[in-house]
Amino acid sequence: MIKHHIPVHYSDRRRAAWERVTRAIVTASAVSVLMVMMLLFFWLIWVVLPLFSSPAFHSGAHFSLWQPKPAVAIGMEHSLRWGWRIDQQGVGRFIPLNGEPSEPAFALTSAPVVQSAMTAQRDDIALLQQDGALRLVSVTTPREQSPIWGFPLGDNTLPLGLNAVTRMALAKVAERHWTLAAATPQGIALYQLVAGQPAKRFLLPGKTAQRLLLSPDGTTLYSQQDTQLQVWRLNAQGASLRETHTLPRAPTDMQLMGGGLTLLIADEQGITQWFDVPGEQGNRLTSIRTFQGADGQARLIAEPLRRVFATLDQQGKLTLFTSKREGALTHTSVGKAASQLVFAPQGDGMLVERAGRWQFYRIDNPWPDLSWRSLWEKVWYENYPQADWVWQSTAASDNYQAKFSLVPMVTGTLKAAGLALLFATPLALGAAIYTAWFMSPGLRRVVKPGIEMMGALPSVIVGLIAGLWLAPRLEGVLAGVLLLPFMLALTLIGCGWLNHRLPRRWHRRAGREMLVVLPAILLVSALTLWLVPLLDNALWGEPLAERLTGGYEQRNLLIAGVAMGFALVPLIFTLAEDALFSVPSALGQGSLALGATPWQTLLHVVLPGASAGIAAAMMIGFGRAMGETMIVLMATGNTPVTEGGLLHGLRTLSANVAIEMPEAAAGSAHFRVLFLSALVLLIFTLIVNTLAEWVRQHLRRRYQQGVQ
Repeated sequence: MIKHHIPVHYSDRRRAAWERVTRAIVTASAVSVLMVMMLLFFWLIWVVLPLFSSPAFHSGAHFSLWQPKPAVAIGMEHSLRWGWRIDQQGVGRFIPLNGEPSEPAFALTSAPVVQSAMTAQRDDIALLQQDGALRLVSVTTPREQSPIWGFPLGDNTLPLGLNAVTRMALAKVAERHWTLAAATPQGIALYQLVAGQPAKRFLLPGKTAQRLLLSPDGTTLYSQQDTQLQVWRLNAQGASLRETHTLPRAPTDMQLMGGGLTLLIADEQGITQWFDVPGEQGNRLTSIRTFQGADGQARLIAEPLRRVFATLDQQGKLTLFTSKREGALTHTSVGKAASQLVFAPQGDGMLVERAGRWQFYRIDNPWPDLSWRSLWEKVWYENYPQADWVWQSTAASDNYQAKFSLVPMVTGTLKAAGLALLFATPLALGAAIYTAWFMSPGLRRVVKPGIEMMGALPSVIVGLIAGLWLAPRLEGVLAGVLLLPFMLALTLIGCGWLNHRLPRRWHRRAGREMLVVLPAILLVSALTLWLVPLLDNALWGEPLAERLTGGYEQRNLLIAGVAMGFALVPLIFTLAEDALFSVPSALGQGSLALGATPWQTLLHVVLPGASAGIAAAMMIGFGRAMGETMIVLMATGNTPVTEGGLLHGLRTLSANVAIEMPEAAAGSAHFRVLFLSALVLLIFTLIVNTLAEWVRQHLRRRYQQGVQ
């Protein structure tokens, strides 16, 4: 017997070495990918974490003043380099906050000061002299220079004849125009102060007031006497009473928060927040919330710009609050017997005066309004009818309060991805089943690459077509579009019934059924999109889009779902078709040999065997839809709303980051919240992919056990 030697051109040792090298390269690549993902994950956390840091107080310089008597007004400029002080004799000084010697004293009034009032920005001060005259003083700080005193109404005092004034309030209406309110025994006197013009005086009807507060723009006056709270609307012609409230208890203090839209009322039971709420009769002052743990007997101090305030009790305990939270932010001790306390314009500093001494604090509290709960819970904002999830990051007004709620974007992401998957899954799975099981091999070699080539189409092109071409046309044929899925389902059922009635020789060649199905689908689609809108217009006189009670937005969820679904079809088709085609042919042939029909074999043998791959294809498609940016950016109205339906706009997390990141200042709250949006999107994607892998492994084990 002749033995034939089969030459082997490799050695086992060399092959084992190459296998070890390949295994090491693959392992290193996989570990590198995981490390990059973890690095990205922790970097996003590092950027986001400062949003949720607790406020901190840092004690700065403390020094003695030249007199122990309390000041009538103190303040700080925005760079925290200077503080200013006006005493009861009308003498003003600028004092460096680094402990250096103060500037020379400057006599601001010609007589002692009995009352003072400041604008919301604390840069204009009204000083009422003992003789009833008024002097308006301003504080300006030129760049890189020492602050200076100014007299906007001239060097001379205004002889207003204000005597026995108990309270004053000042607001800057416009450039060189101020409104002054004073509580006198005769009632509330209102003055319009314009540079170069005589002061106009109005006397409001009713009694005097224990407390007066003016909104920063000088259009609203709040007056309180005992338990009566009155709201006045002011204009150039005088004032009109807008509304009156009877409070349950006499207030112990009242303050306006930054922006002047929120009123704080403190009484024996605590501190309550009030602001205007729109209604059928217009805006009406409404009690919104009571701050938990707030001492109503303590003094109220509000920041000039932000919606942050503090309470200071007799023991020197300072507690910090913000308008979005019902509880306290933090608390610290500043010592007893503080006669004056003022925040810096940006809220990053605080000045305390007591017994002839100043104590300066730096405050680390850059984003007081942001908390994990405010990002996900409903918040009642000023001038909103009710609590809601709101995203509104920018506005033209300086008094604007940023609103950061991630719920509208998360909702929009899930709705868009869910509708896209609902649109793409039947098409992709139907095409995959037909291609892998029923289609002839020759036709499959043409159709499969053709569908896969659709995945190479850039998403920006799909979004452009959907936003500029599809959206305007869908509005006119909306009735036909909504009816089309039902008509196509009936068409497919009818084609299936007709296919069974065709002669046997018709079924000898695979693929002939498409000669019936495709023309029927195209004909029914054309008739539905053309005939149904015509009948709808004839019956009602206008298209369906114009009759909807909830309104219709041209770029909406339906457009985004169709466009994204079209982009998902190649991905789901490829993965599902590969899974179906990978099922061992022996299983299908054995089922057919035992007498099962092709459909029975498909349902009970092939689909269970490919279920792991099909489930993974759907989950990966869902994850792909959640991260889609350009299609939803161009095919939706980019409206961050939660309640919108199928025909309304939306905004997704990815689109929100793409739209607003170029406008966000680096390191700002807006900037970090956008990074938080990216972190949430990354977590969602990781969860979906992990769930897809778990489902795939679970179904694979179940199928293998069934085969064994």
